[in-house]
Amino acid sequence: MPADSKTNEVLEAPRLGEPYLLTPGPLTTAFSVKEAMLRDWGSWDGDFRGMTAELRRELLAIAGDESGEYDCVPMQGSGSFSVEAMLGSFIPREGKVLVLMNGAYGQRIGQTLKYLGRTHVSIDKGDYMPPRGSEVAAALDADPAITHVVAVHCETSSGILNPLKEISEAVYSRGRKLLVDSMSAFGAVPAGVDDFRYEAIVSSANKCIEGVPGFGFVIARKSELEAAKDRSHSLSLDVHAQWAYMNKTGQWRFTPPTHVVAAFLEALRLHRKEGGVAGRGARYANNRDVMVAGMRQLGFETLLGDEWLSPIIVTFFSPAHPNFNFERFYELMKARGFIIYPGKLTVVDSFRIGCIGQMDAQVMEKVVAAAAESLAEMGVDTATPPALALAERARLAA
Repeated sequence: MPADSKTNEVLEAPRLGEPYLLTPGPLTTAFSVKEAMLRDWGSWDGDFRGMTAELRRELLAIAGDESGEYDCVPMQGSGSFSVEAMLGSFIPREGKVLVLMNGAYGQRIGQTLKYLGRTHVSIDKGDYMPPRGSEVAAALDADPAITHVVAVHCETSSGILNPLKEISEAVYSRGRKLLVDSMSAFGAVPAGVDDFRYEAIVSSANKCIEGVPGFGFVIARKSELEAAKDRSHSLSLDVHAQWAYMNKTGQWRFTPPTHVVAAFLEALRLHRKEGGVAGRGARYANNRDVMVAGMRQLGFETLLGDEWLSPIIVTFFSPAHPNFNFERFYELMKARGFIIYPGKLTVVDSFRIGCIGQMDAQVMEKVVAAAAESLAEMGVDTATPPALALAERARLAA
């Protein structure tokens, strides 16, 4: 059985025999997390109010808020609900936003701002090129009307971990404010208030904390929360209103995902036991390293160079071999117990393999073995990508 290097505890395989989810969330969860959802909770009951207060405290502790300048506001819905709530609550209607785009989730932020009627411009680096601090600095110097910058921490459409520290330094040295979508990084990649400066950061229950889908959360400066009163475009996505009501009553404004909260508290317990952000991140990074090394031995090539590979998800170029077909490869991998992710690149064909969830290096070795068997069954004797794919990677390296 796979064992966790921090605790030497067995990371149990999915007990019901379901495939591992090699995705950036939802992901494979511990059985004890699933088991926590077997009990019903009253949403207004004191016990559940205590659970809500506990998860808020725990998340602030993960963020390293020792000075009490921040607060945590959980929001019902998927992660995108919380991203929209952050944008609509913390960006004034007369504000102007610089969106940093290098994949699908930066594009979604731009789309959301359009719906919200917030003026915005972008630095669009295409499918996967990282936005750099110098580019942000130049854009802010050129346009003093920009009030906020919004960035994605880990852009899972490519697997790149964006350089948030240098971006944050560029933003605050010019007197602007940073909002961060850390949906797939918070909990395993340093994203605390002392790691880089921001006004607010959002993530979700079903990512690196290894809970299940049902709510996201916003960690924001209290001064920003106070300033957000009556600003939101939406009744249900008003972060200030949710914050004020929770602080007054201990309750969620609307029906909370009670079972998901219970599961999340168990996931938080396991997160602490593993060593917090450092322990969780180390396991994920080891997962990545073992899996990438094995896939490269089969001939696969990563989109990104090693310096840009996140410990969350890795993009591989599809083989050039005429017998390779992703849909067939997907089904063969699923039959061997692993659900992988299709690619999102527009220039070349690709697919993605996640490194997060209840998995360790021994599981990743089995992933590589399953890939080798699947290629053999398809009659693909080499996973070498087409020349165009390698040219794209060379462009990134330059």
